[in-house]
This record gives sequence, C-alpha cells and structure tokens, in this order.
Amino acid sequence: VGGGYIGLELGSVWRRLGAKVTVVEFLPNILPLTDGEIAGQLHRSLTKQGLEFHLEYKVTGAAKSGGQVVVKATGKNGDVQFSGDKVLAAVGRKPYTKDLGLKEAGVAIEERSGRIPVNEDFQTNVAGIYAIGDLINGPMLAHKAEEDGVACVERLAGKKTHVNYDLVPSVIYTWPEVASVGQTEEQVKQSGREYKVGKFPFSANPRARCMDETEGLVKILADAKTDRVLGVHIFGPRASDMIAEAVAVMEFAGSAEDIARICHAHPTLSEAVREAALAVAGRAIHI
Repeated sequence: VGGGYIGLELGSVWRRLGAKVTVVEFLPNILPLTDGEIAGQLHRSLTKQGLEFHLEYKVTGAAKSGGQVVVKATGKNGDVQFSGDKVLAAVGRKPYTKDLGLKEAGVAIEERSGRIPVNEDFQTNVAGIYAIGDLINGPMLAHKAEEDGVACVERLAGKKTHVNYDLVPSVIYTWPEVASVGQTEEQVKQSGREYKVGKFPFSANPRARCMDETEGLVKILADAKTDRVLGVHIFGPRASDMIAEAVAVMEFAGSAEDIARICHAHPTLSEAVREAALAVAGRAIHI
C-alpha cells in the first residue's frame, strides 16, 4: 500500500525473489515528488518486471481471512479487493520521538508534524539539548542525518558550518536505480524560469552496453541564460554512485558546461552524465 520510494524498493525486491506484487496508490502517479519523466520510466520498467499497479485507489480496510490478508479499496472503477500473504503499509513516515524523555525534559515538539524545532546550531528550546536527522526539518534520509550530526558537532566546536538541504541527493534503490538532486522539471516550470534540458540514454553508453544494462537515461536541467545546473535526474544502473558528481557541481553553483568540460574516464557509466551536460547545448557526441 503506497507507491512511494519505500513501497517500490521493497516491492521490487520481493518481485525479484519471485513473489507476486500489487501496488495500490492513492495518487494518479507513483513517486509524486520525483521528476515526472523519470517516475514514468521507472513505472514502465517495474511493470515490465511484473509489478501490478492500481493508481487512484484509496485503501478502506484490511483484514485476515483464511490465512491471507484481504485489502479493500475504492477508486475510479469502483470498489475492489486484493488478497495476499502479506501487506506492506508504506504510506509515509513520521519522526520517532516515543520514550526519548522529551516531554519530561521540556523539549518542544511540533504538534502537527511531530518534528522538533531547532535553531541554526541544531539546539532545541532547551539549552544543551540538540536534535538532528529525521527529528528536524529536511529530507528524512540517513546521509542527511549524518551531515546534520557532523555540522552540529562542528558548530559546538565553534565552526560555522551548514547543511544545504536543497542539495541532499535522493536515491531510490529499485533496479534500475533512480537518483536525483535539485529541482524537478515540474518545479522549474512552475517557477517560470527559462531553462534547457539535456538528456542522454544509457543505450548509447559503452559501459552500459557491455554490462547489458542499457535501460534509462541521465537528465540535466540548466538555466537558459546562465547555464547553472538546476537539477540532475538519473534513471539507470548505479545511478546512486553517479549522482555525487552532480551534487558537487551544484554545491559550487556550477554550469552544465562545467560538467561537459570535465574529462570522464572511458568506458564508464558516468560518461552519460557528461553527454547529458553536452546535450544541454545540443552538443552530445555519441548520439
């Protein structure tokens, strides 16, 4: 239940292990926070792998029956029900603050979100008590929490460090993988900013062809006037490893041309990132 990254990651694992997997999602698309084109490609890929999707359906209940679990839902085609051995509820996450003694210590908690408000030094409303990671604002990701921890300790040591939450990379560990940083194309369009798009498919990448992993693409969004990189989205093999290059370039306000001018080893999957950067200016070489 839920077509977000957790449901798709675990669902795809069970499918590869041979289980029949049905995904029930309330919204009209999976991965609503992911670039629409990339989410669409992953949807088609997972469908080919055998996952069954039911979009725009609201789950109304679930009950055990005869050794199975029956899930009831209602949607655009009326009421339906699904039966299976297990049901995975993956419809969202919230901070875990139970049994931490926060109330006793007087630490404030936002009633609606369950998060703990902190200042720029990660300090709560109680002096000497600090909070990081999933308990505070920002993406609920392990590597973001790690950066919070480092920044918090460095600030205790008198250093003025910070974490740029706008450039925390996101990875979806399906196969092929999805990795993103920065704005989606939908977000850029909504901002009214003029932009250019560069794309390069892994089907034209030598290393991907040698690996027989040619599904997917690299997509780069750049400002039409300054060429500054606004977002990078990768759907393909080892996307999680390739996104770091984009994060580094964007952290230093780099351009698509900066990526294009960097020498990338051959044959590597990361050559697709360079080709997508070249494609922003219509200069991709190997396609």
